[in-house]
Amino acid sequence: MTKQFTVLLFSCFIFFLACKKTNKSNHRQTSTDLELLFKDFQEFKLIINPIEATKAGYAVYNDTIADYVSEAYQEKLVQEYTAFLERIANIDTTGLNETQYLALGTMEWDCSIKKEGLEKELAVVTSPIYNLPTLAVFPLGQIQSLHLYVAQLAGGTSVHPFVTVKDYEDWLSRIADYLTFLDTSMANMEKGLENDIVLPKSLVIKMIPQLENFVSNNLENHLFYKPIHQIPESFSEEDKEYLAKEYAKVISERIIPKYAELKTFLEKSYLPKARATSGISAVPNGSETYDYLIRLHTTTNMTADEIHQLGLNEVARIRKEMGKAMEALNFEGDLMAFFEHIRTYKELAPFNKPGQVVSYFKAMEEKIDAKLDSVFNLRPKAGFEVRRTEAFREASASAEYVPGSKDGKRPGVFYVPIPDVEEFNVLTSEALFLHEAVPGHHFQLSLQQENTDLPEFLHPESMGVFVEGWALYAESLGKELGLYGDPYQYFGMLSMEMHRAIRLVVDTGIHAKGWTREQAIQYSLENEADSEAGIIAEIERYMATPGQALSYKIGQLKIRELRNKSEKALGNNFKVGDFHDQVLNSGSLPLILLEQKIDSWINATKAQNK
Repeated sequence: MTKQFTVLLFSCFIFFLACKKTNKSNHRQTSTDLELLFKDFQEFKLIINPIEATKAGYAVYNDTIADYVSEAYQEKLVQEYTAFLERIANIDTTGLNETQYLALGTMEWDCSIKKEGLEKELAVVTSPIYNLPTLAVFPLGQIQSLHLYVAQLAGGTSVHPFVTVKDYEDWLSRIADYLTFLDTSMANMEKGLENDIVLPKSLVIKMIPQLENFVSNNLENHLFYKPIHQIPESFSEEDKEYLAKEYAKVISERIIPKYAELKTFLEKSYLPKARATSGISAVPNGSETYDYLIRLHTTTNMTADEIHQLGLNEVARIRKEMGKAMEALNFEGDLMAFFEHIRTYKELAPFNKPGQVVSYFKAMEEKIDAKLDSVFNLRPKAGFEVRRTEAFREASASAEYVPGSKDGKRPGVFYVPIPDVEEFNVLTSEALFLHEAVPGHHFQLSLQQENTDLPEFLHPESMGVFVEGWALYAESLGKELGLYGDPYQYFGMLSMEMHRAIRLVVDTGIHAKGWTREQAIQYSLENEADSEAGIIAEIERYMATPGQALSYKIGQLKIRELRNKSEKALGNNFKVGDFHDQVLNSGSLPLILLEQKIDSWINATKAQNK
């Protein structure tokens, strides 16, 4: 599909929605209309986020990247969300099955909350990276930013395919769109400078060195040139020569100059005016925006104060559990002394080659696999791999999971950063694997996109509070899955849970209570065993993505609450595999819909067992 045709299709789609609005009849619509509505929404989601489409295995938009921070794009989205909400309101829900009802409710929530964000004074847009919201005035950051994600794609081993000549040409077309996005981003940041809406200085300082490798004139070693080194042997010599020439031209004439321009802009114009404050409430309309982001990320109406207090309570509870675990290890000293002990305990850093780390996680997968049938009925068909994080982003990256393609040709990947293998501490490795890989993100996201009963718009990663809530809940399944036999690994699980509880405190502290970066760092140092460098990176992540870090613990607590509720209500009729089926077989749901679903399942199970 040519880029011109894609733009035309986008325009036609808007016209189609307008016609739907103008010509709709007064009668309530049928299930056939519902299927069409879901189909239209799926097409809309692919058009507005081509990278997500590629990730899910839809190749038709592989030549585009959305300029999602532009005003024109935001205006179009508001029109389309409005049209979809009108169509939703006209659907007769009588007779819908559970899957249809939950899908319609999820679609309505998504359209409503996204439309509200776009209409705010500080417009909140959706980034192609894991569907994360971001402020249009803050399009770039030191983490989870499109300019970093595109570089990951450019290496040729991520979600954009480099198999055919067209794949290579599609990437050149995507680069053109990406450069437009960078221009829009700098323009938006210029407007922010004019209105005192700027990023914290500490974040800008981290962004500038990240650009250095892309400004290099060494073409052969340039990250964006790597696909040329990986050209399939099946390509003709003419195609190889043509692509090498085109990639060299684009890199030397467009990519390097644009990165140099961005670097100069950040150094000379933006950094001198970056703010000393840490939280979004320090900028105009920031407090209102944060309240919105809480609702968006948690799918609840909890206030910042409520979440802050919940975090304090959870930190206190987990500290007590840590004390018990520490006593089981016969350690003499207080919790802070134990934190220092595990940071420097040599037996927790046993590797001297990166390959050993990867093998360690693969062995863990085999151990879990032996116990899965006792805890899960459902298993994904998708393949799974453990890989080391790419070198260009390894120093500042966290471990992460990238879903495989829907067709199974690209496996799900658990990326592990190993910047210094001799310092790689295994304390939290079992909990980390349960979270990012099996049965965390790999199970939930793979099962979601393999579920043919769901409308296709529910197949990609979506609700962070559900996705991350499930993954954090998965960490608690370690003993049921044959892990945490090592007391240090059990303490590591508590450390991971503490890390997420701390997020409730420091995220709300930074963005709603005026905490400084240094206050948040100190609070974390006092309550978890991570290194100071790791804690600083995390705090700066929260500064860059207000509210996102709240989703983990809020989602986990709700899933655990629903499991406890189900166990109590069903007694001997409770089966954990059946409960996990209910959580995992409807896609990513807002928490209110998940709770409704579990309540219905409890009642149905009771009725069956009378």
